[in-house]
Amino acid sequence: MEDAERCSEMVLSNGDIYVGDFKGILPHGKGKYTWSDGTLYDGDWEEGKMTGKGQIVWPSGLQYDGDFSGGYRHGFGTLVGPDGSSYSGSWRMNIQHGLGKKQYCNSDIYEGLWKEGVHEGCGTYAWNSGNIYIGNWKAGKMCGRGVMKWENGDLYNGFWLDGVRHGSGFYRFVDGGYYFGTWSRGLKDGPGTYYPAGSRHPSLTKWCSSIDYDDNKKTMLPHNLSLNSEEHNAPKPSVGRSLSEKISRSLSEKIPATGFFRSSGRISHRAMPLDEDCSFCESTREFISHGTSDMLSQGSDEDQHEMRDSDTLVYEREYMQGVLIKEKIRHSAALSQKNKQQSKSHSKEAKQRSCMGFFEDHQRRRSYYLMLNLQLGIRYTVGKITPVPMREVRSSDFGDRARIRMYFPSKGSQFTPPHYSIDFYWKDYCPMVFRNLREMFKLDAADYMMSICGDDGLRELPSPGKSGSLFYLSHDDRFYIKTLKKSELKVLLKMLPNYYNHVAEHENTLITKFFGLHRITLRGGKKVRFIVMGNMFCTELRIHRRYDLKGSSQGRYTDKDRIDSNTTLKDLDLSYEFHMDKSLRKSLFQQISLDCSFLESQQIIDYSLLLGLHFRAPEHLKTLLELPETVHSYGSSHTSDGSYGATSIGELWIPPTGLILVTHEPNDSTAPGPHMRGNPLRAHSVGDKEVDLFLPGTGRLRVQLGVNMPAQANRKVLQDEANSKEVELFEVYDVVLYLGIIDILQVYNVRKKAEHAYKSLKFNPLTISVVEPKLYSRRFINFLEKVFPERP
Repeated sequence: MEDAERCSEMVLSNGDIYVGDFKGILPHGKGKYTWSDGTLYDGDWEEGKMTGKGQIVWPSGLQYDGDFSGGYRHGFGTLVGPDGSSYSGSWRMNIQHGLGKKQYCNSDIYEGLWKEGVHEGCGTYAWNSGNIYIGNWKAGKMCGRGVMKWENGDLYNGFWLDGVRHGSGFYRFVDGGYYFGTWSRGLKDGPGTYYPAGSRHPSLTKWCSSIDYDDNKKTMLPHNLSLNSEEHNAPKPSVGRSLSEKISRSLSEKIPATGFFRSSGRISHRAMPLDEDCSFCESTREFISHGTSDMLSQGSDEDQHEMRDSDTLVYEREYMQGVLIKEKIRHSAALSQKNKQQSKSHSKEAKQRSCMGFFEDHQRRRSYYLMLNLQLGIRYTVGKITPVPMREVRSSDFGDRARIRMYFPSKGSQFTPPHYSIDFYWKDYCPMVFRNLREMFKLDAADYMMSICGDDGLRELPSPGKSGSLFYLSHDDRFYIKTLKKSELKVLLKMLPNYYNHVAEHENTLITKFFGLHRITLRGGKKVRFIVMGNMFCTELRIHRRYDLKGSSQGRYTDKDRIDSNTTLKDLDLSYEFHMDKSLRKSLFQQISLDCSFLESQQIIDYSLLLGLHFRAPEHLKTLLELPETVHSYGSSHTSDGSYGATSIGELWIPPTGLILVTHEPNDSTAPGPHMRGNPLRAHSVGDKEVDLFLPGTGRLRVQLGVNMPAQANRKVLQDEANSKEVELFEVYDVVLYLGIIDILQVYNVRKKAEHAYKSLKFNPLTISVVEPKLYSRRFINFLEKVFPERP
């Protein structure tokens, strides 16, 4: 081993000067290096690179004191700027990454997690104006669950996206009033309830718990347990009395004065232990859910709740991009009774859940393993098939024997990586066929894998139907993954050659896009089959209503007590008819007819049209609104009831003017989103030219069949609403439609024929869902022609 040598001073040819220890000809040990531009480093070296503890000062006055590795700021350190700003926390290769605190030159302070130099994860931001936000961040913006308190005393607790309120939440006004509802891009959008000051409102603690319960039903495969994880179990921390204490304690415990790293010549892959990262996030999440009122200096929620009048007025409202379109005034006693009934239902569900806690825990664990296995399998098979040269499919590429099989032991193998799931067998059906389908649908293999197999993971959704299938959604909302019955798998494999030919021939088909068919076999021989599909509602626009339309009427309604903003409604719930451009309607029904003919030829029934509606507020009323607030402009300029000046509307019918069709420009940056395949449509109103949809304040959208289709919705007043006290402020709306044909794997077999015979004895045979394919197809089209009537 070479002995370290001491050199009093060494001047390099470029004018740099080094004074310190050497190992051979390289700086090694303690030393001071001065660059010709005046930059100075004093600290540890290892084989010619800054590694260990040190301090570097730039001529501008910028100064860093902390850990280095391989010549980079890496580990824990403090950076102080000449403008008075400072950052103290974790670094990775010269970039803030991990847990840290930054004070900006304007005295704003952020304390929390960082990723690649921006706020990402859980953290708190305090503005010099007195506003404070505590919650989740993504790409430097408030995103996810969080609490914002303004200097004037107003408070919002709910969901955020790109720095503005987006999703469900409640807003508490300084006068004591509350609004519970949903927001879209900073504006109220959808149903909600306003409780004036002094009225009885729901318990905030119970409300937060209900939001958490709803979120828990949408299980996500967490970042720290994704395919790239290095740790498996992260302990949950105990929760203290306030978030400020937790953050201070977290920062003091997790950023010790000695730093995270020992002097090392190699760069560590993580600037902060994973369990510490998770611990900080868990503390913040628990605060957001349960500690809001304590942290923000409010009295006991329950005490205030009991002091309110027992019978005051509350306002059930519905907004559209910030414009009030519907209002129902209720007495709080009546609303309280309604809430009690719902509470009893929730209590019953909670009791059932507590009695079956062990079973549910097993189900959650099983669901997690399935999600992880899916990611592993899809990453393996897509990576295996993608390098194979493209070719036309052959008859041998179809059927049960066309497959890729692989065993995934948890320890890994010659062909598979190690993982933290259980051992499983993987089968990928018809890989060449689905590879060609993905190419046909203009889906890039890398994008496909990143959407499903990326670090952000998958979310489990509650089953929307009676099938009991598991549903997963990719983190970017592009793909649905659904479990299949063995009978459905057989139907799909049998119809796959004809399905392939149909979607190849008809670029604008409305039938569900299939991207992959897989099977996982768990320990004990349990087999779970999955199909990967496109999400028809993947759009930047909020979907205000969802309908599943079959054309039948028997039992096709939804219990009103179970309807919320995410409920998929049915045929008898539809109170609108939609008027479209003549050419758009013609193209729509031509394709529906072609798709129904294909399904009829395959003896398929029980399919439906999934219809999503995005309502646009009458454009001229938006001048009454404030712009969507950003974090720096939040204040108290809204009215005391939170309606943003929209309640002074006197007319009951105002022609909507919010949708504009413009000539399609192929070179223009029209964003098709996930719906890459399909031709732009032609509109009669602009001379049968290809068109784009221009939404003022939103942008330019590419109009395709089933995607971004403009229409005018005329609301039909139902009989039970004729004497209602509910006030509907508008009867005509501009809407943007998203639609497609789903559930195409039910064959009219012997069992369905028997079901038809049985139900025909009890109900009118023409109203039941189960009828023979030809009648089903004809009834389906006739019903849709009434939903989308021709303009007079």
